[in-house]
Amino acid sequence: MGWTLLAASLALLDIRKKIAFFIALLAIAIGIHSHILTTPAIILLLMTIVVGVAHVYFTNRNQFIGKNLTELLLVIVSILLFIHYIPGFHNLKYLDKVQVGPLSAPFSMYFNFDKALIPLVLLFCMPSLFRRKPVVNAPAHGWALLIATVPALLGLATALGGLAVELHLPSWFPAFVAANILFVSLAEEALFRGYIQQKLSQWMNPYFALIITSLLFGAAHFAGGSLLVAFATLAGLIYGVAWMWSGRLWVAVGFHFTLNVLHLLFYTYPAKALIS
Repeated sequence: MGWTLLAASLALLDIRKKIAFFIALLAIAIGIHSHILTTPAIILLLMTIVVGVAHVYFTNRNQFIGKNLTELLLVIVSILLFIHYIPGFHNLKYLDKVQVGPLSAPFSMYFNFDKALIPLVLLFCMPSLFRRKPVVNAPAHGWALLIATVPALLGLATALGGLAVELHLPSWFPAFVAANILFVSLAEEALFRGYIQQKLSQWMNPYFALIITSLLFGAAHFAGGSLLVAFATLAGLIYGVAWMWSGRLWVAVGFHFTLNVLHLLFYTYPAKALIS
């Protein structure tokens, strides 16, 4: 029940913020009752709510130091949630070292309560997290070319040996869709495109902001090795351009989710199995 409510909250966050936050509080309450959230996570969430309300207060009163300090704290919390560094969250392991196909490496899939909270936290300090005016106008045929880069990137990863063609339609595909679009793609895009790239675009040339954010996104995948870092950096460029041209977080999420789904359906997932 808690996971369903959290998913509903995230789905509504762009269009019905007050309702979404209320549903999120219900999800957290159920999470506490069912021991998905224990004492360290509960304390952190209470402190985050206090800091978020304080940030709104300081922003409305144009108090520079208070506004910037509380924003920094909210961003730090978001990063810690992203890297699963905050204790007290007991995320649901839905798949445990399954092999989607004979050529694919084993992988596990979680429903991450901590990571999924990132959009809710960042919305306190970035009201335009989900939508704003496009930073750069898309050139003629730009969207068609950008869409074409998604299969092209998967093809490049295959050509470099990181992936291989392997068709799948696993029985757990619906769970993958729900977890990936709301608990992975939305969370990551909220942090990297909705906040970091948008913030950097306020300070510098938007193309520099795009490159820096993409490099950070690639670096966040360092645990998967150098090839994954390069692949994630290029993917970050695609998602970043989609956000830059549209000003809509859900457009970037759509590109992110589409690449992940095509990866699962048509290629070794998450990578090729190592052959000894």
